[in-house]
Amino acid sequence: MTNEAIADNFSLLGKLMDIHGENSFKSKSYATAAFTIEKLPTELTEMEYKKISAIRGIGETIAQKIAEQISTGKLQLLDEYITNTPPGILEMLTIKGIGPKKIATIWKELSIETIGELLYACEENRLMLYKGFGEKTQQNIKESIQFYLGAQGSYLYQQIENFALNVEAKLKAFFKNPHFYSTGAFKRQLEIIDTLDWVTTTAKKVITDFFTGNGYQIITDSADYSSFKGPENVTLGFYSVAEHEINVQIFKTSCSEEFLAEWNRTIGLDANKNYPTETAIFSSNQIHFIPHYLRESSSIITKAKENELPRVIETEDIKGIIHSHSKWSDGNNTLEEMAKAAIEQGYEYLVISDHSKTAFYAQGLYPEKVLAQHEQIDYLNEQIAPFKIFKSIESDILNDGNLDYEPDILSKFDVVIASIHSNLKMNEEKAMMRLLKAIENPFTSILGHLTGRLLLSRNGYPVDHQKIIDACFANNVVIELNAHPRRLDMDWRWISKALDKNVLISINPDAHSIDGFADCRFGVLAAQKAGLTKEQNLSSYYLQQFESFVAEQKGKR
Repeated sequence: MTNEAIADNFSLLGKLMDIHGENSFKSKSYATAAFTIEKLPTELTEMEYKKISAIRGIGETIAQKIAEQISTGKLQLLDEYITNTPPGILEMLTIKGIGPKKIATIWKELSIETIGELLYACEENRLMLYKGFGEKTQQNIKESIQFYLGAQGSYLYQQIENFALNVEAKLKAFFKNPHFYSTGAFKRQLEIIDTLDWVTTTAKKVITDFFTGNGYQIITDSADYSSFKGPENVTLGFYSVAEHEINVQIFKTSCSEEFLAEWNRTIGLDANKNYPTETAIFSSNQIHFIPHYLRESSSIITKAKENELPRVIETEDIKGIIHSHSKWSDGNNTLEEMAKAAIEQGYEYLVISDHSKTAFYAQGLYPEKVLAQHEQIDYLNEQIAPFKIFKSIESDILNDGNLDYEPDILSKFDVVIASIHSNLKMNEEKAMMRLLKAIENPFTSILGHLTGRLLLSRNGYPVDHQKIIDACFANNVVIELNAHPRRLDMDWRWISKALDKNVLISINPDAHSIDGFADCRFGVLAAQKAGLTKEQNLSSYYLQQFESFVAEQKGKR
């Protein structure tokens, strides 16, 4: 144990004691000891115990802790604190601008335990509600987290999209070669991207010399594939092929293993044939072209053979913004501002779904605020017709599965979105009890972000998707595809099961600002992978259709 290691242990111990709310004198004594030890000219392992305990800023108690570390290589007290601290809380200590006191507030008062959850809270303006967190502090924390997450090497599709397009344009310009074609996970519109891949006719050695000459590290080096990582911490991969092999290589590298295995088993692929386009691979086998985003399950090949591919939803098919938050709770914009922006962007209606009363951290609406908001909506609707604002709420699903308003308040909403926001650490039995009871509530119109997941930071609570789908069908409840790039929940892998049961999906941005409307696009990209059509999506309903939906929902109460 070097002085540096011992000092680091004491420094961490002091911070964890502060986070856990221990006596500030004790935590400060360990921080002081860490500072003192770092400045010592002699290693503690070379000093007698009496001399260590006599050092100013050390003392008998801490000297015993030093002796423990020297003899065992561990500090038991520190290990106990680490055991009782969620890993995500420990990770927060690495984020610039967040000290132990702020982390204690984040953990104890906001019930946030991961960096991803904290970033999401910043995006929803939740930190500003607490002492010590102003707008500037929140923004600094948000930027620090984004920088930190960018250093981990995996990215949301939304995070990496512009970077990928810019890199491709620069590659084509620098190598004076138009043959750089995106492939792999990015081409398939997967929600998480670990590597950006291209197929190119540029020689492998030329590419390798370029990247290594510019300080990039070689990650993979095989016969026809090489990948590199540079200061941006993004892995860039390249398949170098002859010109006649381009379309075969794009095909092979832009589909899932399951899809490719089924294709090879039932159809086969002539790797030596010169296909003029990728489409020609399909037409030469009398099969309807399958877009890259649909090349996931083997069953899609059968549908393509029978010309039964869906005409999938497009971003322009979204006609209304469902699930949005205003300044009435934790949004950035007023109702007037949100309605004006929606009108300017060509939408026909806005479903305002502010947080309910249990969401105290988001300034959730108590009944009197609900009534006041409804008065404002009525007033605005008179001014902005034919555009319409619908009265909605994102009602918390409580621990017992009930919604957090009485029926007399729930009955005043056009649409009720039921979501779980608290006590997320549940087993499947508990999660299913809460969800099924909420789905069976006659006031529930839409089930919000089904599993509560946050991509790259928090797994969702376990659920039986098929039972949820069956219950939504039985109770005429829509399932949300929350389009926030960090949620994309429900997972697109289950949407086809919902469609098989004729359960309606709703692509909703969960917008906390006007800018959040744009997230609908990322929901659409995910929905395309499931083969969702505009007819199967609630937010694609025209105003008159949506009004009929609202009337139907009210009729089941």
